This record gives sequence, C-alpha cells and structure tokens, in this order.
Amino acid sequence: MGRSDVRSLTVSDENASDDDRLVTAARPNTSATMANTTFAGGAARNVIVTTTGTGDNGKTTTMTGTDVFGNSLTETITSTGSAEAVAGTKLFLTVTAVECSEQYAANIKVGSGTLCAQAIGGGGRIRLKGMSIVSGGTAGTISFIDGTPESGTTLFQARTIGTANTTTDRTIPEEGVLFASGMTVSYTLDHADMMTFFFA
Repeated sequence: MGRSDVRSLTVSDENASDDDRLVTAARPNTSATMANTTFAGGAARNVIVTTTGTGDNGKTTTMTGTDVFGNSLTETITSTGSAEAVAGTKLFLTVTAVECSEQYAANIKVGSGTLCAQAIGGGGRIRLKGMSIVSGGTAGTISFIDGTPESGTTLFQARTIGTANTTTDRTIPEEGVLFASGMTVSYTLDHADMMTFFFA
C-alpha cells in the first residue's frame, strides 16, 4: 500500500487587535523604534496607525516588511485628520521598519488590525483536498487565494455561520483545487476560531 502525500496545517489566531504591537507611544522624526516585528498568533495582519494630536492631515507612515510568503512588502498609510486610527489593507507577516514622513503633532502608535492571512504549504504549488472550519462568534467570509492577498487571485470563498465552536467539514472531489502560485487563506478575526487544511 502506497503512502499518502496529504499534509495538514491548523490555523488558529484569536489574538485581538493590538494598536501598539509594533510601535508604542512615540513621536519619531523619521524612523520609529520597533517594539516587535511580528504579530501575536503568527499570522499576517494588516497595520493600524493611531494618532493622538491635531493637524496631522496628510502626514504619512510607511511600513516595510514581508508578505505571507516572505517576500518584500511596503505600504504607506496617510493620516486624514486628528486623533484617529487609520487601517492599512496589506497583510504583513513581519514589519521590520516604520518611517514617518515628518514628526507628528503628538505621539503615534502602530499596531495590528483584524484582517488576517496565513500561507498554506510554504508558498509552493499545492492542491487543496479538504478543510475543517470552526466558526467564530461572527459570520463572515474566508477567501482562498492563489498567491498573496495583495496580488493573487481568489479562487473561491467559504462562509462561516457565526455560531461559535460550530464545525463545518468539506472534502474536495477529484484531485482537489490547484493553487499554482501558492495558497493563502485570508479572513477577519472572530470569523473563524480554528481552521485545518488538508493539501498535497
């Protein structure tokens, strides 16, 4: 009897957003001092910049780091008012530098949002064979992306039902779904408590 080449990966990131995970209250002229360069839970997250002063409209904060596959990734977030939080849309696995275009009027914080992503299978060509998804307390959508969330193609989506700790199992027929450029799942915090993926 031949051995199966099917592998599994379980994803569970229930860590709440943390508005100063990367940069605690600081007022840098240019480069900020990093408190952390990764996010609790291990998944990629979007970044939130929070200002506390007035008159910061148009000032920018640029994040440099890596995407879910470890490739270089940058994003610039522009402040649009005073004492506000502005969320980015790109999903960083690591953030190694935070640069401000000029000094803000008061302290800023840089941290993690609620958008999450996880690479499945290390970024190489894989076929998804099945999945088991434990719903969180909020109904939402999980996207299955060929490539990265920033430049890939969403092949399909699955919806969670919003009843916490309810499990949905799915087996994909034939050879499974091919992710030629690597597989990523993206989701919003609390839409799924735990997900296990079976792939080859």
